[in-house]
Amino acid sequence: MDLHLLVDNLTNPALLFFFLGIIAVQLKSDLSIPENSSKFISLYLLFAIGFKGGLELSHSDFSMEIVWSLFFGIFLAVSVPVFAYFILRRKFNVENSGAIAASYGSVSAVTFVTAISFLEMETIDFGGHMVAVMALMEAPSIIVGVLLMALFQKNRTEKGNFGKVLHHSVTNGSVLLILGSLAIGFLANEQQAEGIKPFTTDIFKGFLAVFLLDMGIMSGRKLGDFVKKGKFALFFSVGLPIINGCLVAWFSQFITDSMGNRFLFAILAASASYIAVPAAMRIAAPKANPSLYIPMALAITFPFNITLGMPLYLFTIQSFTP
Repeated sequence: MDLHLLVDNLTNPALLFFFLGIIAVQLKSDLSIPENSSKFISLYLLFAIGFKGGLELSHSDFSMEIVWSLFFGIFLAVSVPVFAYFILRRKFNVENSGAIAASYGSVSAVTFVTAISFLEMETIDFGGHMVAVMALMEAPSIIVGVLLMALFQKNRTEKGNFGKVLHHSVTNGSVLLILGSLAIGFLANEQQAEGIKPFTTDIFKGFLAVFLLDMGIMSGRKLGDFVKKGKFALFFSVGLPIINGCLVAWFSQFITDSMGNRFLFAILAASASYIAVPAAMRIAAPKANPSLYIPMALAITFPFNITLGMPLYLFTIQSFTP
């Protein structure tokens, strides 16, 4: 692996703010980001990345690559939770296995945003349609996770309300905002888009740094709960992203020639949801343990992907590029 990629990533100011958040928790500091501010920044990041993706998509010639990319993303969102579920059942019950599997089949919008920042730092181009791929991958994995729990639940009266979960998956705020911003960016013309460019582009990295500081604080607080769960959860939280990320980094060459798109596919396959899925699982799997599936995704998989994972996946892509 080219060490400069790793060094550049680890010295990225946004990532260093993430580490600052973890350190603050370990030092028992009272540093915190107000909840309302954190929610606003989350909405801003989703809005900005969706809008910019729509602009890129409007400039792209519609092709079969875009169609295949969308299908490939949905395939990953459906297949990953299925095989993850059966691995998890070796150690966890039906509810926890289904919730964790849904988390790892779904995607992390924040990881995706950080990955885009990484690509920009390395001056690697990517297609705007990848934002649509990300948005479409959120809901299917939640639905698959619920179906798996319903299928293998011994007491069928305890299965979740599928209709409510399906509605929540489709109308989830993050999914709706990404899709809506994507559509608005696609419809806006150049002059209209230029008018809000300072908001969607110029201050983006600053907001990302503050958000990662907040994520660091949250990860630091949940790290203790995760440590109690044993080695299996740790190995799964790191092992599955490596396997998914590297396999998709290799296989994506049959979907697209773009190095940036292949990298984003790898990140999407390797990431885990810690926002949309936990919200859905409160309805679908109230017996699933949130102190298990949230720390796995947020405190282990997320930090791994944005530190060591991204250089590893890019190195894999470069190794299999003619």
